[in-house]
Amino acid sequence: MFSDFLVNTWITASVVAVVAGLVGFFVVLRGSSFLAHALPHGAFAGAAGATLLGIDPILGMGIFAVGGAVAVTTLGRRGRSDVVIALSLVLMLAFGALFLSLGNEYSAEVFALLFGQILGVSSVEVGPIIVLGVICVAAIVVAYRRLLLSSVLPDMAAARGISQFGMSLFFALVVAIATAMSVPIVGALLLFSLLVGPPAAARSFSADPLVAIPLSIGFALVTVWVSIAAAYYSSLPVGFFVTLGSAILYGIGRGWFAIRVRRVATA
Repeated sequence: MFSDFLVNTWITASVVAVVAGLVGFFVVLRGSSFLAHALPHGAFAGAAGATLLGIDPILGMGIFAVGGAVAVTTLGRRGRSDVVIALSLVLMLAFGALFLSLGNEYSAEVFALLFGQILGVSSVEVGPIIVLGVICVAAIVVAYRRLLLSSVLPDMAAARGISQFGMSLFFALVVAIATAMSVPIVGALLLFSLLVGPPAAARSFSADPLVAIPLSIGFALVTVWVSIAAAYYSSLPVGFFVTLGSAILYGIGRGWFAIRVRRVATA
């Protein structure tokens, strides 16, 4: 499990977990779970298209994820954002299916991007994933106060001159970058669970961001580490265990919240 060929996996998966825990906290806080569900599907379509053209799938993922983030945020500004996101999701999935059908064979690499992998993370991929992770963390840290205020009190944020559209676009781009770096490890179809499960569980334990964010990151790290070990010993997709672990954590969090509310009610 700690063999040399898995060192890159442990490094990149840990970076992915930190970013997912941090970005996912704001995904849950802003009610952007649908967006976090849609963008990985756009990234998958980009990977499929890039594979068809014979170029780096990560480049295709980045282009489609960023393009999807800009399109969803811009179009949702003048209409119902849920409708725009839903239509964008199925459109990107349709393009993914089209690109796959135009290829000569169903690429094993694209399959890995759908469901995640723990083997074959090359040294070439480690650098870009770390760089993208640092960009995501730095962006959240720099915009933390404005992002938090626009997420919790949008009217007050607007009164202070913070553009709600600007912050929505900014955050969508951060989610897109997080998606591009995370999909090769967790998988496009199951990344959503890591962006939502651990952060939602953390918020069940505490509403204080300074407590919930470290909890979210810690939960995401434990989920990813346990999932890698389980995938290694079972030869099942790592994304399955990430999703299962996220669901279990969320269930525990909601159970704790219900117990705490009951204790307060009976006190």
